[in-house]
This record gives sequence, structure tokens and C-alpha cells, in this order.
Amino acid sequence: MIDVEIEDPAWTTAEPQAERLARAAADAVLKHERQPGGATVLLTDDATVQDLNLRFRQQDKPTNVLSFPTTPNPERHLGDVALAYATCAREAAQQGKPLAAHLQHLVAHGVLHLLGYDHMTDEEAHEMEGLERVVLASLGVPDPYAAGEGDHG
Repeated sequence: MIDVEIEDPAWTTAEPQAERLARAAADAVLKHERQPGGATVLLTDDATVQDLNLRFRQQDKPTNVLSFPTTPNPERHLGDVALAYATCAREAAQQGKPLAAHLQHLVAHGVLHLLGYDHMTDEEAHEMEGLERVVLASLGVPDPYAAGEGDHG
């Protein structure tokens, strides 16, 4: 089960379907990976993500998406994903893509992190980006890496 919590109303002001889109992206990853379980997606603001980033990653800045995997548990809860509205909206505008597409990309990216995927090496990045492309295509979302705008840097 995917639980979506919208903490910052700017998400639904800018994208009324934000909850449905986030849930669909997370579900698509779990279906593609044949992974039972669930996750929580928090659609929040930059200040909250900056605080989480500082507390858990010692980086005092907002970022687009953070993932917090859990240890195996009987409920099969994989963890939590948090997205920062202003950062995501700014990136979408800079990259010339709809916020809806960027939201789904980042949710998929975050859920893949919950499943243990990473992009620390070129090989890992290639694998993870390939999975993102497949999942997003199943949702009708264009390839976020087609023009190099989906960089994880």
C-alpha cells in the first residue's frame, strides 16, 4: 500500500492530481520489481526536506527527493520518500517539463532507492536510470534523461 501525505498545499495547487500521480509512480515501481509492500510518500516543502537532509545526511540544504529505507518488517513497509515542492517545481521549470512528469520521476527514483538501487557509480546510475525509463514509460511519462536533464548530481 502506498500512502501519500501532502504536507505542503502548494503541491495540489500546482498539480491537483499530485496524490494520484505519486501513488501511481510508486505502485509502478513495485509492480515492475515484483516487490510486495508499501511506502509512504511525503509531498512537503523545502524547509522540511532541508531539515531532514541536515538531520540524516548532514547536508544543510534542500534537495528534490530523499529516501529513507526501513529494515525488513512484517508489514512489508519499505520506507519513506520525501519531495520538496519548491525545488521540484524549479527543476521542472528549468528542464522544460511538466511538474506532473517530474513528480512521477522523482517518486519512482525515491522508491527505487527504497529497494536498494543507487547511482554512486556509473554502472549503478546506468541500471537505475534504465529502470526509471521503463517504469516511467509504463505511466506515459517521457524519458527524463533524453536531453540530460534528469541528472542526479
